Amino acid sequence: MRPHPLPLTAAVVTAVAAAVGAGLALPPVAAYAAPGPAASGFTITDPRIKESSGLAASRIHPGVYWTHNDSDDGPYVYGVDSATGKTVARITMTGIGSPRDIEGISLGPDGQLYVGDIGDNRGGSWDHVWIYRFPEPKKLGNATLKAAQFTVKYADGPRNAEALMVHPVTGRVYIASKDEREGGLYEGPATLTTSGTNTFRRIGDVPWVTDGAFSPDGGRLALRGYLWARTYPWKDGRPAGDGESVAAPWQGQAESVTYTADGSALMFGAEGANSRVVAVAVGPATDPGPSGPSGSPSRAPSGSAAPGAGSSAGPSDGNFTKGAFVLVAAMGLTLAAKRILRRRPNP
Repeated sequence: MRPHPLPLTAAVVTAVAAAVGAGLALPPVAAYAAPGPAASGFTITDPRIKESSGLAASRIHPGVYWTHNDSDDGPYVYGVDSATGKTVARITMTGIGSPRDIEGISLGPDGQLYVGDIGDNRGGSWDHVWIYRFPEPKKLGNATLKAAQFTVKYADGPRNAEALMVHPVTGRVYIASKDEREGGLYEGPATLTTSGTNTFRRIGDVPWVTDGAFSPDGGRLALRGYLWARTYPWKDGRPAGDGESVAAPWQGQAESVTYTADGSALMFGAEGANSRVVAVAVGPATDPGPSGPSGSPSRAPSGSAAPGAGSSAGPSDGNFTKGAFVLVAAMGLTLAAKRILRRRPNP
C-alpha cells in the first residue's frame, strides 16, 4: 500500500501550475462531514505552539487535547481547551535527555501519555529514537513531571517516523514510519523497558503517514497523510480489510489526528501559528468478518487497499488525480527544505 513516488525536483513547482491550468482535479478543500454536537473544531491560540505535530484527547479532562511542538522547543507538552483554544496546562518533562524531534503523542490504557521523539531530520540515519511516558495530570495547570525514557530501535534499521499510536486496550505501542516508497507499521514489545533497547518490528506496509490514532475502543486504526485519511478495522493485532476513506480537510502541513474521547469524530490538526483543528464526524465501526466485534462485513469502498496489500495508498483509489500527486511532491520540496534548515548534530 504505497503511493506513486514522484521525484522531489524543482521542476515539480512548475508542474503544479501546469496541472492547475490543465484543469486537473485537486482535493476538495472543505468536503468533509459536519461534526456532531459533541465534536467541534477549535483554533490553537497559544503563540508558543507553532508546530503542533500530534494530538491526544484527554480522558479525564473533557474537551482538552494534548499537543506538542515539532522540534526546537524543548521537553514540553501542552493541554489545550477545545472550548476556548487556550492552553490550560504546560507540562515540562524531566528525567529525559534533550528531545530531538517530537512527532507524536498518544494516551495509553494505563492513563499515561506517551510522547514519541521519533522524527529523524536526517532522513532515517539516527540509530535510535526515544519514547517518553508520564501520567496524565489529574489537575490542569503548569507542572513539572518526571517521565520515563524508552530507547527504540527498528529491527530493519533506522526510520523517519511521525505517527505514534498506543492501543487503548492492550497498551502495545505502534509506530508508522514516513516514507513514500517503504513506509511501514511497526509493533513494539508487549511491555516497554527503560533498562534496554525496545525493538520495533515491521508488521505491514503503510503509505506516507504523518500521524495515526486508535479509536477509544481499540476497534479501528486511523492513519492520515497530507491529502488523505483512512480508518482500518483492527483485528488480531493488525489492520484488516480495505478500510474506509475519510474526507480529511485540506490543512497544508497536516501533521496530527486523534479520535474524540467518545469516538464520534476524528480531530485533524496541522502545524503553523494559530492552527485550526478540524472535527470530522465518523460513523460506527464496521468489521471485516463475523469474528470481529460487530459481526458485520466491512463497508470499505471498492478499489481501496489495506496496509500490506502491495497496492497504492489511499489517494490512488480515485479520490485524487494526478494534480493532487503533483501537489504532494511540491509540498515535499518545502518540507524537505524546512527539515534541512533545522538539522542539528546528532547528540
